[in-house]
Amino acid sequence: MNATRIENAADRKDRPAGAKWASSWTAAMQGPAPAGVPAALPDQSFALPGYSARNQTFRMVIRPDLWGRMVRLRFSNAYGDRPIKLGAVRVALHAGSGALVPGTAARAKFAAADNISIPCGSEILSDPIELPFVDRPSDAALIGRKLAVSFHVEGETGPLTWHAKAMTTSYISPRDSGVLSKDESDAAFPYTTTAWHFLDGLDVAAPNDATVVAALGDSITDGTFATLNGDDRWSDRLSRRLHAAYGDQVSVVNVGIGGNQVVGPATYPPPFNGGPSALGRLERDILSRAGITHVIWVEGVNDFGQAFAPAGTPSATAQAVIEGLRTGSKRMQEAGIKVIAGTLPPSLNATREVYGAPETDARRREVNAFIRTSDIFDGMVDFEAATMDAATGEFKAEFQPDSTLGGPPDLLHPNRAGYLAMGDAVELSMLAPRGYD
Repeated sequence: MNATRIENAADRKDRPAGAKWASSWTAAMQGPAPAGVPAALPDQSFALPGYSARNQTFRMVIRPDLWGRMVRLRFSNAYGDRPIKLGAVRVALHAGSGALVPGTAARAKFAAADNISIPCGSEILSDPIELPFVDRPSDAALIGRKLAVSFHVEGETGPLTWHAKAMTTSYISPRDSGVLSKDESDAAFPYTTTAWHFLDGLDVAAPNDATVVAALGDSITDGTFATLNGDDRWSDRLSRRLHAAYGDQVSVVNVGIGGNQVVGPATYPPPFNGGPSALGRLERDILSRAGITHVIWVEGVNDFGQAFAPAGTPSATAQAVIEGLRTGSKRMQEAGIKVIAGTLPPSLNATREVYGAPETDARRREVNAFIRTSDIFDGMVDFEAATMDAATGEFKAEFQPDSTLGGPPDLLHPNRAGYLAMGDAVELSMLAPRGYD
């Protein structure tokens, strides 16, 4: 399909002349905390007792995939039970730990105000923010650098909207410590988290022909068994390859959620930990994001292996997942987004109950056969072929040990080496910006 991306309201809002807003970093929200599948999450009882914040400052560390002088932020209160009040929002170059590079902070406003109240179930975009330290998006000194987004929460937040598995360390000031966004040192931020709270997007003013690729999926996209702070999910590896080929005309963002399913659960929030179904979150995490041109979608094994299935039996048929992929792909393609399907990596003999069952493996293979032969997608990536040992039907041995925590493999998630292989399996020409076709 060659449909043109349909511009939505988020794309048009305050769009710079001759450019478009493009997603440069994203986090798919879930919750309320602690619902989710975090990785290496520190004890939160001191920073966020009861998983609620009160009169304190967050410093969320993010890595933009595409740089620009003009940016904007998106905050979410998707799973709160009351409006949350944010203020003193600052964006600065991250120096390391909880510290900022001196003199780089830029203030964010919301409809020209310093503070914003975000209603329950809503997302809010900031006004455009000028980053004084960005002269050229192609500046090699910015490659791999991170931003620190600091903001103060007023009063008691109640249930926290978060992305549980950030695979990145961020920082939180003590409860009742007040407004500390301007503090450039790390002394005021003694507590750490490996989740992203409230902040769920960074857009950048980019060339109109920029390609924006969204990685949509479950824990294998979210980065389970990757390296904490290593930026080595398969989408990160793909990003580095694309930038090497096409420079600053591409952006890759990740909207994976650990435990996510294509068609389930029927309702969300919890007790389910994997976020709303992919079909249920397409509008929020794909269609309302700025500038997305392509989606790589690899998902389905959790539909077969999720916790509410009767013991020892897959919970969804292959046909149910296939129909979900059909439905979701059609919705995205009707919005002008090209959809590239990824085959499901192996799960045979996984240590987690029904995930490793032969019945699950048979359903996974049936979905993969559909992906390989269907003409409904705009492209295909064979992640199974890139990661599976054909002799055993399992992940290749070198792709198994956990890269962050060590210990035995679960035969369900690849490690750093496996994610690099997945990122290398993507044919770059499918994602080329206009003019490279």
